[in-house]
Amino acid sequence: MLRTHTCGELRLQDVNKTVTLCGWVQRIRDKGSLIWIDLRDRYGLTQLMIEENSSAEQIVLTARQLGREFVVKAVGTVIERVSKNNKIDTGDIEIKVSELEILNPAKTPPFVIEDETDGGDDLRMRYRYLDLRRPIVRQSLELRHRMAKATRDYMDSQGFLEVETPVLIKSTPEGARDFVVPSRLHAGEFYALPQSPQTFKQLLMVSGFDRYFQIVKCFRDEDLRADRQPEFTQIDCEMSFVNQEDILNTFEGLVKHLFKTIKGIEFGQFPRMTYADAMKYYGSDKPDTRFDMQFVEITDLAKGKGFKVFDEAEIVVGINAKGCAEYTRKQLDELTEFVKKPQIGAKGLIYVRLSDEGIKSSVDKFYSAEQLSEWAGYFKAEKGDLLLILAGETDKTRKQLNELRLEMGTRLGLRDKNVFKPLWVLDFPLLEWDEESGRYHAMHHPFTSPKPEDIGKLHSRPGEVRANAYDMVINGVEVGGGSIRIHDRTLQSTMFRLLGFSDEQAKAQFGFLMDAFEFGAPPHGGIAFGFDRLCSLFGGADSIRDFIAFPKNNAGRDVMIDSPSTISEEQLKELHIKVDAN
Repeated sequence: MLRTHTCGELRLQDVNKTVTLCGWVQRIRDKGSLIWIDLRDRYGLTQLMIEENSSAEQIVLTARQLGREFVVKAVGTVIERVSKNNKIDTGDIEIKVSELEILNPAKTPPFVIEDETDGGDDLRMRYRYLDLRRPIVRQSLELRHRMAKATRDYMDSQGFLEVETPVLIKSTPEGARDFVVPSRLHAGEFYALPQSPQTFKQLLMVSGFDRYFQIVKCFRDEDLRADRQPEFTQIDCEMSFVNQEDILNTFEGLVKHLFKTIKGIEFGQFPRMTYADAMKYYGSDKPDTRFDMQFVEITDLAKGKGFKVFDEAEIVVGINAKGCAEYTRKQLDELTEFVKKPQIGAKGLIYVRLSDEGIKSSVDKFYSAEQLSEWAGYFKAEKGDLLLILAGETDKTRKQLNELRLEMGTRLGLRDKNVFKPLWVLDFPLLEWDEESGRYHAMHHPFTSPKPEDIGKLHSRPGEVRANAYDMVINGVEVGGGSIRIHDRTLQSTMFRLLGFSDEQAKAQFGFLMDAFEFGAPPHGGIAFGFDRLCSLFGGADSIRDFIAFPKNNAGRDVMIDSPSTISEEQLKELHIKVDAN
């Protein structure tokens, strides 16, 4: 080893030791007779001190050649600092340098390598290897490492076996778009990169590996957001001879273990909510329950009073913004413009104030004070509260109100990143009807089992069938989801037909799985957690990017290595791919 210690470990008890440190120059302060150098490595920062005297001429000369991010080796004695720095772990000591060697010079970096950098997103993505030197980014990856280790420790303690599944697999038509890989050896045929190891983990259950997990890379060719990347990581899990309750208890245990190990937070039993209640009271299947503000429907009270917007609406529904009656006209106009954004799509916003002057609304022309007071009773509103109400088609209006609820939660400081509210959402619909394609789609995936008591509705009322499925939600973020799987060939065939597959298509796509079910498939189920999302949640960040060593940008590009990129004509020819010259 070139060094005896790291730049983050020396303390007062090390005074008088001769040590060797290696690292990158963070900054230099040259005061003439004294030179201070902050030396940084992955573990921290240590101050070097050089005194200008006759015996240190060469050291001083070397020190004055240094620039930011030079890689250096320093030998010296640990001494107690006169002016201590309580902002760093090594702030009680410094190194009196007796030898200084430049291991590698460095160009001046394009941005400051500090927590508060002057580099924008694009610049830092282009020089990601420099961005990774910043302590705040390094800490995010250290958190990811601890999360992965804690996950493996828990899964091992529960008897799970980590098994790797293939990366080059078969393309399937359900779900997001696949990334495909052309085969050189099989002209005109393609592999796909896995969106998840779903079929393989089910095959492992057939194989008798009754407790499987994997921290696995997955790929989806879909539109990108802050919490999405073309390649992402899942904690993928499956169990045999279990029911839904077994799955919920086992993986609630995993998340409790992560919170206790990583953040020192302990939880009791996670609350549970049906999908129907989540949509009714929050307008979302991933409700943020850090704050109340549940939806209140007043359709019957509001309709039939001559106000066209309400009279023609399927639903009239609102929220109670506690203590917001004093919102100004400007603030209310801002909220109205917010809900009218194209991505939200509401046509307007109705408000009711409960102030010292009484009850006032934007629809006083149509409703008396007594009628508005009756509304307030439904909302359990008190003096000082503000009711915000939307109307329209049921599903759309609930989704719009969900966006308004989250916006109000943010404005009122109710979405504290240091507060965590996990819950399970259960009893999802098994199927969703798609008007464009004129058929049902699986809400989760085609291997999800229906609730046993709903199987009889599959042929008569498929839209009413509930899935034996569950999602874990924390602070309004879906961090994991799964289901009890179909393990019977006949039921799986029925499911494929409901989804519009012909028998031939089902056999071509999933014949291997159907065949496996005939050789003694056990009842089984599982779950997958978005590992990148969990890391960003624990790290208090909105984006998953800083928890991925080399992420893509919003356009799905790696601007550091300039990927995706074109390939040569020779490679295209080998892969039997013809490119239109136009």
